[in-house]
Amino acid sequence: MNNISVIGSGTMGNGIAHVFAQYGYKVSLIDINQPALDKALATISKNFDRQVAKGSLTEEEKKASLGRIQPFTSLKEGVQQADLVIEAATENLQVKLDLFRQLDEFSPENAILASNTSSISITKIGSVTKRPDKVIGMHFMNPVPVMKLVEVIKGYATSQEITDTVMEISSKLGKTPVEVNDYPGFVANRILMPMINEAIYTLFEGVAGIEEIDTVMKLGMAHPMGPLQLADFIGLDVCLSILRVLHDGFGNPKYAPCPLLVNMVEAGYKGVKTGEGFYEYTPGSKDLKVSRRFH
Repeated sequence: MNNISVIGSGTMGNGIAHVFAQYGYKVSLIDINQPALDKALATISKNFDRQVAKGSLTEEEKKASLGRIQPFTSLKEGVQQADLVIEAATENLQVKLDLFRQLDEFSPENAILASNTSSISITKIGSVTKRPDKVIGMHFMNPVPVMKLVEVIKGYATSQEITDTVMEISSKLGKTPVEVNDYPGFVANRILMPMINEAIYTLFEGVAGIEEIDTVMKLGMAHPMGPLQLADFIGLDVCLSILRVLHDGFGNPKYAPCPLLVNMVEAGYKGVKTGEGFYEYTPGSKDLKVSRRFH
């Protein structure tokens, strides 16, 4: 298994492409938007530069890794030689179902089709293909080159052989794969998102301020990042989407998104990606300032 196709060149997609290329795989990075591909390749190059500066990679290894990544704007061309396809597109059910119908048509019949979804049912995604036994979840963590965990999500129809193969590939990337079954939110987000949601409710109900809530969790619970800062980092729109999947999937009111989160997303304050969420973000600055909207 040598040819990897990655669908989507955003934060997760370019991180996944980076890691596979670094470990010797030939990578086709696919996005319908050429400027997005150009930006992704520049980001990957900068991230490799950081590794070179730290001494974890040589300049020659960086060049070789970059040479293994080929950009495509055509989905059909980008997956026609794939052994493994990893979809890292928008966290939207309809988008993913449409993509997997096309991937099933365009990819070699023995190719494994994986999704980097953080919450959407692998069973449902696999059901729109003619190869549900070869459809699986590979949930990488952000930033992909740094974070060790890969949640390997086995859909109801996913074969054990495919699951074992993906676990092995993940290990070859220097990651620690964990096999989980296909239920809303899997493990990571089923536990993480209610915590983030509760932190937002704690703010919403006036129990404490943003810095105070994050400080309690960092110093009291040894979390490297407070839940409100983490929500900004993930993207408040992504957090809202996952909470809605959990709420719809389990029908339990404990997963209902906080009204404050809903309002912030609807107003366009989505965290780091938009420059403001619970905190304000200035490019190039490491100072963390609470959003003026919460003063």
